[in-house]
Amino acid sequence: AVDHPFLPRLYGVAEGDRWSCLLTEFCPGGDLHVLRQRQPHRRFTESAVRFYAAEVVAALEYIHMMDIVYRDLKPENVLVRADGHIMLTDFDLSLKCDPTAPTPAHVISDPIALAGSHYSASSSCIIPSCIVPAVSCFQLFPGRGRRRRHRRKKKTASGGGGGISGSSFPAGGLELEFVAEPVELRSMSFVGTHEYLAPEIVSGEGHGSSVDWWTLGVFVFELLYGVTPFKGYDNEMTLANIVARALEFPRDPPVSSAAKDLVTSLLAKDPTRRLGATVGAAAIKRHPFFSGVNWALLRCATPPYVPPPFSVAAATAAAAAADMSDDDSCPGTPVEYY
Repeated sequence: AVDHPFLPRLYGVAEGDRWSCLLTEFCPGGDLHVLRQRQPHRRFTESAVRFYAAEVVAALEYIHMMDIVYRDLKPENVLVRADGHIMLTDFDLSLKCDPTAPTPAHVISDPIALAGSHYSASSSCIIPSCIVPAVSCFQLFPGRGRRRRHRRKKKTASGGGGGISGSSFPAGGLELEFVAEPVELRSMSFVGTHEYLAPEIVSGEGHGSSVDWWTLGVFVFELLYGVTPFKGYDNEMTLANIVARALEFPRDPPVSSAAKDLVTSLLAKDPTRRLGATVGAAAIKRHPFFSGVNWALLRCATPPYVPPPFSVAAATAAAAAADMSDDDSCPGTPVEYY
């Protein structure tokens, strides 16, 4: 069973002759797509984006640990609860990994690889039934043995002069990190929303959990700029842009270099070089964009928006206003890139 503060909780099931109803928590704040439409210039502030992105990362990390690849992250699927925190919803496109036995632990000693940009996770699996999970993988981090604070309990290996005797690792100390995400699974399914599809899905090369980090990059870009990065005149052009067009940032609004670097790292077209491809959410949570985020106390953070007490009349009016202001029905303004 899934149990996480940023995921839906099933309270009950009711069945009739024609319907099966699932009872879950009501989210009076609507979804982030509608909420974005209400913001000045239809985009969130960077601090608000950091808040929502952090909670999405926490939710994705959890479902990855449950051997689930989400595959449909977009603002429409992120709801705002009564307390202003998020709920990730709509799992109809998700992939449940085969819970096979854990693979032997493997070691990564390249510090560049640990950043999630240069490590190649090779696998011959190309169908959902062929899974190579990394659900019990201890990875050793060189030179960080003295750091004790981390989101998960871990061990520091030491011996002799501080390194591992007889090993080729540096003597500065090694840190074991438990990676519980299926970073190496592969599926050939073509699923998702066009503007959020990862290049490996479009090209049919097979995909794994790294697609969720690509969609996180598109998600952050859209919240910051009010547009998605590769949208074309039609769906065919959008898919072509995803595969071949270089990432560009609009001139307006001004966005921090840390935010741009996060998006650039997540939108690496090569999934093996994408941030999070090697150790999952751990690499993303260490990115400078999330500096200052207390991951252990996300639920205690102050949300940028708390919905007013729910009323049927207000909800009906808000839904009507959202329909009239949707991106597809309103003339947009040209976006200038550089």
